[in-house]
Amino acid sequence: MPFITAGYPDLATTERILAGAADAGADLLEIGFPFSDPIADGPVIAESMHHALIAGTTPDQIFEMVARTPRATPMVAMVSISIVERMGLEAFVSRAVSSGFAGFIVPDADPSVAAEVSSFAVQQGAGFCALVSPSTPTDRLERLARLSTGFVYLLARAGVTGERNDAPEIAERVRAIRALTDAPIAAGFGISTAAHVTAVGQHADGAIVGSAIVRRMKEAVSTGVDPAETALQAIRSLRAT
Repeated sequence: MPFITAGYPDLATTERILAGAADAGADLLEIGFPFSDPIADGPVIAESMHHALIAGTTPDQIFEMVARTPRATPMVAMVSISIVERMGLEAFVSRAVSSGFAGFIVPDADPSVAAEVSSFAVQQGAGFCALVSPSTPTDRLERLARLSTGFVYLLARAGVTGERNDAPEIAERVRAIRALTDAPIAAGFGISTAAHVTAVGQHADGAIVGSAIVRRMKEAVSTGVDPAETALQAIRSLRAT
């Protein structure tokens, strides 16, 4: 499950990635809505969001781009609750679903607001994906698991997003979550290579890769290489095993 920042380095690049992601091997795409204070994102993704905002990327532009792009890969929106509430919860979810999004990750929504987003997403035929961390207490974990009508997003490590040398240890946490819900589990944070994807796939149902892809895109931009093709090549490499 690749993550890309919408509008980085521009919306035309995002559109080409969406169109080619399925053929490159993506099963699902996480599309980050640029936000001025990204939650738990490391420097690579935070910088990409800043760049997209400076370029003028807006939610309306993202919806329009998604709606016009032929694609075969389902997409989930990763979006701050501030953006959702600015447009209005029902208006945002309805617009997102009508444009083509299949689910929502709202990392900074408190549980009561997350419940509202989850409920309305289900009414619109979409899923809600709650985040749980390595230290989420059992009572909160149970509540978030119930809200997850799409998949449970397991933060595989504490801290912020970013590349790591080693695969995360998630087996015990996955077992705890599976005892509470039948929803699929996707793990993210620090998953950077095909070997990491394989290791995570032994326990979770999905592996989310963001910083490793966005970093390659940044390097492509700085050297005059096509960032969309670079992202698609990165996705292909993650499915190499």
